[in-house]
Amino acid sequence: MSAYIFLGPELGKKQDAVNNVRKKLKEKNATEEFVFYADDTPSGVIVDNLQNQGLFSDSRIVIVKNAEVIKKKDEVEQLVSWTKSSNNNEETALILLSDEIRLAAGFDNAKANKQVFYEMFENEKTEWVKDFFRREGYNINNDCIAAILELVENNTDALKRECSRLIYFIPNNKEKKETSITAQDIEKWLAHNREESAFTLFSRIASGDLSKALESMSVMLSAKESPQAILAALAWCFRKLDDYLNLCEEGNANNSFELKKIGLSSPKTKTDYVNAARRYDFDAVEACLALTAQYDALLRSPVAVMENLLMDRYILTLINAGAK
Repeated sequence: MSAYIFLGPELGKKQDAVNNVRKKLKEKNATEEFVFYADDTPSGVIVDNLQNQGLFSDSRIVIVKNAEVIKKKDEVEQLVSWTKSSNNNEETALILLSDEIRLAAGFDNAKANKQVFYEMFENEKTEWVKDFFRREGYNINNDCIAAILELVENNTDALKRECSRLIYFIPNNKEKKETSITAQDIEKWLAHNREESAFTLFSRIASGDLSKALESMSVMLSAKESPQAILAALAWCFRKLDDYLNLCEEGNANNSFELKKIGLSSPKTKTDYVNAARRYDFDAVEACLALTAQYDALLRSPVAVMENLLMDRYILTLINAGAK
């Protein structure tokens, strides 16, 4: 199979799937890799790249991120046609990636290996963390695991990164069979040193805390976070909020299976969306998504030299849009 569609919010397992494709190709040939963002690159350019013969390698991987934005019929058909074409071969792999669980309907006709990676249930995440530390020679109790899950984004990629950081700072005691992770360790190395992200920023926006939201934005920009990446992550959050509002309207706001399907299974994440749903209705969510697209365009224009001011105005307008 030379085309793959990997969907869903579980970033760690999705990345493992991409790595498996890489491994299979690299075992056979020297491989070139190209990464495109669907909101920046027309499908025609992507297909041209797929059809080009590499100068320095026998195979190539073309990865398309944010594939959910490919909705125009002609663009979808270009990519779907390539997956069915006799011109594609096992030495060229197309990988479409999205945090959503579904792409435009036309992609249902693609000749592709499709997988959806859902977030783990709470008990699965507890076992994942416990197994991670056990393999590394550490012991951890359920209270400490719960504290980690409250602090870390809801996917195995983030869990692996933060749990690895903990064991880096807590050397294994070779004289004991197992070294224990304590609540004090978590407080010291995760809670106090927790990095700001678009998801912590969304939590502040959801609660309507303008001061904390501006502080989060300032910290991220000072750390050289890409404003475009922040906007993309917040757009993802607001699309999830739209999904959650639909669940509320259908009476499924407390249905754990339905929540898991849209990527809202952890208590902390659900709390953020419950708070956001109190402040934003469907019209407000649509306005916030339009605002995000507007500021993304502004940041790519000559006024981008004022990005700190632009991002502050963006946050202020977002907060005001939620004042029901």
